[in-house]
Amino acid sequence: MACDHPAVRDGSLIPRLRRARRDPALAVLEGLHPLKHALRFHANVLDVLTRDARELERLTAELAPDVCERVRGLAREVDAEVFAQLAPDPRRRGLAPSTGVIALAERPAVDPAAVLAEPLAAPVVALEDPRDLGNIGACVRVAAAAGAAGVLSTGGHDPWHPDALRGAAGLHFALPVARVADVDALLERGRPLLALDPDGEQLDPARLPARAVLAFGSERRGLSEQLLARADARVRIPMRAGVSSLNLATSVAAVLFAWRLCARDAPLP
Repeated sequence: MACDHPAVRDGSLIPRLRRARRDPALAVLEGLHPLKHALRFHANVLDVLTRDARELERLTAELAPDVCERVRGLAREVDAEVFAQLAPDPRRRGLAPSTGVIALAERPAVDPAAVLAEPLAAPVVALEDPRDLGNIGACVRVAAAAGAAGVLSTGGHDPWHPDALRGAAGLHFALPVARVADVDALLERGRPLLALDPDGEQLDPARLPARAVLAFGSERRGLSEQLLARADARVRIPMRAGVSSLNLATSVAAVLFAWRLCARDAPLP
């Protein structure tokens, strides 16, 4: 691993990384686990920057030996002080990845209409106006593990934000992930829309229809009246009395793995 990078020499590295965080064509991968999954799921990784090339190679050999050769070929070591400034702003310099690596990759093009038109039985996860980027990432992570057909979100947050990518450990590359304009974009694609709602019927995984869109709202606000009115059915997760709600990602995990266990013959992607 060469301890050099042309953008270090000309002083453009830090501005380049900060611009990349706002670039809808790029993904910023903070840490070894997002990089590992990006490589496993065929991302086009453009840059890998590390503060300690030997330590990165040791960690990769231990935690992800299947991508060790590719990491070795891509990684470039930069000065530790430079690496510390690769966080999005000075207030977050202390949050540089503990594994000492930051990477840039191209985002895959995702057509939400094509995701909804996919004929396989796997459900699509729809997040209506989620508020926490780390929680969005956790939803992507569990959706990838369960073999969901994709994750679509509405609202102001970019589901490919670096914080969401970190929460997902880079598993955005394992399934389609995209933001859609509004609830209407989730409809009229031949998929039943199921709203997760505390006032719905108790979830029966065996009765979940194939190709469902499973809609989840935020913990505080729940789903909008607009989405609830358009839903084909409302279902609730059975919970102990007195427990008011579950974390968003926990709710997604409960429903997806209930479906997964009842659909044992459904192939994982």
